[in-house]
Amino acid sequence: MFTTGLEPSASRSESAGTKLPKLLATTVVHGASQGESHGGLFLVDLYRHTVIQTVDEDSEDIEWFGDEGGRGLRGIAFDGETVYVTASNRLIAYDRRFRFIESWQNPYLTNCHGICVYERNLFLASTGNDCILAFDLDEKKFHWAMRVMSEHFQFRPVTFDPMNPDGPMFINKLELKSVRAEKGGMYITGMNTGGLLHFNGDEINMSVQLPRGAQDAHLFRNGVLFNDSKAGVLRYTGDDEGAEDRAMAVPFFTESDHLPNDSNTTRMLKRGYARGLCIISDKVVAGGSTPAGVSLYDLKENNRLLTVTFTRNVQMAINCIEVFSD
Repeated sequence: MFTTGLEPSASRSESAGTKLPKLLATTVVHGASQGESHGGLFLVDLYRHTVIQTVDEDSEDIEWFGDEGGRGLRGIAFDGETVYVTASNRLIAYDRRFRFIESWQNPYLTNCHGICVYERNLFLASTGNDCILAFDLDEKKFHWAMRVMSEHFQFRPVTFDPMNPDGPMFINKLELKSVRAEKGGMYITGMNTGGLLHFNGDEINMSVQLPRGAQDAHLFRNGVLFNDSKAGVLRYTGDDEGAEDRAMAVPFFTESDHLPNDSNTTRMLKRGYARGLCIISDKVVAGGSTPAGVSLYDLKENNRLLTVTFTRNVQMAINCIEVFSD
């Protein structure tokens, strides 16, 4: 179990009228070396303020290039009693006690991030190939894929068979990070998409324009909720009880925590980096940050209710957060 902390002080009673849930979070350890743990899956109890690591990702058969490469675990989704988690190039299934069941790979699943389940399909955002893959939850196989083509912020879908060798090359132009599918279509965001994209089955259009670097965008109430990662804030913009514009800073290190030899990337992370977001209720949401921690935010009051801190190691970053019902 990790040592945890609270910032700011918060009681163990219900926050903002909402029962505190358990959360499941994935992490990536930036810059980890071969042979070291480079990420994991963590169960976060907001009521007891505890963090338990349920899966340690120490596979050496990954890409080690760059600061992130193939390190860590990423997206989380649920299908009944099965917990699905992605690594960079693998879809992994666990039971509810986090015992390994099976894993799958595909040539077009590279640097995967967000995933979601909709109508017996699990959709995956494959960053490296600018595409979305679909995995059949009953047949347990990849059966559909769509590359997101872009030119001057005009987008179009190109579908292909992920089991054939004539799919797209490794491009990573849009840095696709998340996908959400629902009755009205599929919503996709990337670091370089300029906003939240909507795929209606035939066309891809811009649903909401967002700042460069926005991640984890959700259509929420009468607006949009997202992490403005580089600014270190969780934002909500909408038109509910009058015009609303919320910007809540994630926990961050102070200047005194910097070391003389810190790189510019390390200094940026120590200033706070927002990543990982899930909705608890119509007023309360949970967001992740670097160094790894999960915070609870009250949108109505525009403040941070509490933070459960995993570590002060700036290399460990939250990637995804989902509510876990045990």
